[in-house]
Amino acid sequence: MQRDASLDNLLDLNGQLLVIDQAGYWVKFIVHTVPPTAHKPHGLDYPLTLHGPDGKRLIGFDNAHAVAGSAKGAETNHRHRLGTIRPYAYSDAGPLLTAFWIEVESMMREQGVRT
Repeated sequence: MQRDASLDNLLDLNGQLLVIDQAGYWVKFIVHTVPPTAHKPHGLDYPLTLHGPDGKRLIGFDNAHAVAGSAKGAETNHRHRLGTIRPYAYSDAGPLLTAFWIEVESMMREQGVRT
């Protein structure tokens, strides 16, 4: 497998907590490399999350647990959005970051914070 050039950018975000709006919305990145497995073939363990001013998670992309419809015990890439969970087709770090920020912007508009 060819090295994902955008992976270094994602890994550099590990541990970052960024306030993204004066209203108190913030994002958090936790990203680690792990040995590749059948469920994490890209060798990446991650949650990328958007939180409201009260700390509640509004958006999350991760691969830490199984989702409905996946094989029993299978950890899969997926996204959380206001309590719903849907699969996410991970290809590499660049599209993951892009999808995350698109969802963040969409949520900020829905919350009336961005127009």
